[in-house]
Amino acid sequence: MTTVVISPSNVVTFPEGGGHFWVYMQYIKGFQALGCEIYWLERFNPSGDKNRDKHALKTFYERVDQFGLAGKSILYSSERSAEDSSLTITYIGDQLSRPEEIFGRADLLLNFYYAIPPEMLAHFKRTALVDIDPGLLQFWISNEQIFVHPHDLYFTTGETVGTPNAKFPDCLLPWIRIRPPVSLELWPYAYDPESKFYTTVSSWWGGGGKGEFITDGKELLFENNKRVTFLDYIELPKLTNQAIELALNLGEAQSEVEKAGEGTDQPANGVTDYISDEEDRKTLERFGWNIKHAYDVAGNPETYQAYIQGSRGEFSCAKPSCMYFQNAWISDRTLCYLASGKPAIVQYTGPSAYLPSGEGLFRFSSIGEAVEAFAAVASNYQKHCIAAREIAETHFDSKEIMASILNQLN
Repeated sequence: MTTVVISPSNVVTFPEGGGHFWVYMQYIKGFQALGCEIYWLERFNPSGDKNRDKHALKTFYERVDQFGLAGKSILYSSERSAEDSSLTITYIGDQLSRPEEIFGRADLLLNFYYAIPPEMLAHFKRTALVDIDPGLLQFWISNEQIFVHPHDLYFTTGETVGTPNAKFPDCLLPWIRIRPPVSLELWPYAYDPESKFYTTVSSWWGGGGKGEFITDGKELLFENNKRVTFLDYIELPKLTNQAIELALNLGEAQSEVEKAGEGTDQPANGVTDYISDEEDRKTLERFGWNIKHAYDVAGNPETYQAYIQGSRGEFSCAKPSCMYFQNAWISDRTLCYLASGKPAIVQYTGPSAYLPSGEGLFRFSSIGEAVEAFAAVASNYQKHCIAAREIAETHFDSKEIMASILNQLN
């Protein structure tokens, strides 16, 4: 039996993120479908708020237990000495008494945590990094905003990463392109012609709610918050008779320079002006958008799934960096809509060799194209629902994608 240890990033500390949990579960369910033994490894440094930490740990263990990982999660905290740079790793809880033995016999560490320490990587025979921020990760590495320690394999969900079409460097790494996965078994077709809203679940600010700018410290500087792109399309509800609802992770941006992913593996990269999200909410509602808070409708894996499967389809914009880098990115969330048989109308992020546009999935570059997409789906809703599911089955089956990862070990 193949043993795989998966190392996610910031799941335990983000119990409100039902969708964030699903990102990694799609990989896990694909491996489990292939008969693999799976362990979850994650860095969890206590926040200092004992009640929040207790709640976060309890929530995390309850969730992974439901997905077949009871007794198979390994949490650790780490601290590097300022005197001699030595790293102290402390394992949390009593889920597993001898985790290093599991690391030593594992066939692969599949790592999503860009800042994983080399001392942890050294426990494993084979290590693989998974890039789920195509374009951005390479930009951060090339500008020395992130340092990624060497791995044996480098996977990326970016279709253009490491190709001549990329508008960003490959960092001289041998990238292996994979497609983002969705578990077709856990995300079944859910046709409902009476569903009302096109929806999405989204951040409003990048950088952990603190605002995100992309800069190389020289000439390049642009804001990389979803807020920017959604406001570009603010007039859309007035131009279509389709109802659109945004479930947003609303939180006030900070007014001072802060590390954009404090407690995460993202770099310090910008500032924002203080803007009240309540004003943004009122503006969106005035233009006809229905607004909910993401935590209210998608605060755990079950409600996240129910919200998506109860939707008419997805409408969503992408971060500005996706258009800047032309990375052909597609969201793991969009795959959940497609697998559920929900047509997706999403922003164009660059030319793709396999992403269709015009049946089940529409990729718009202007407000006019978005309006036309809504009309096309409305003209034959069931056809586009079936096509959406077929796209997920053809291109994003987690079982097939995990098999392609394991084939790299041979």
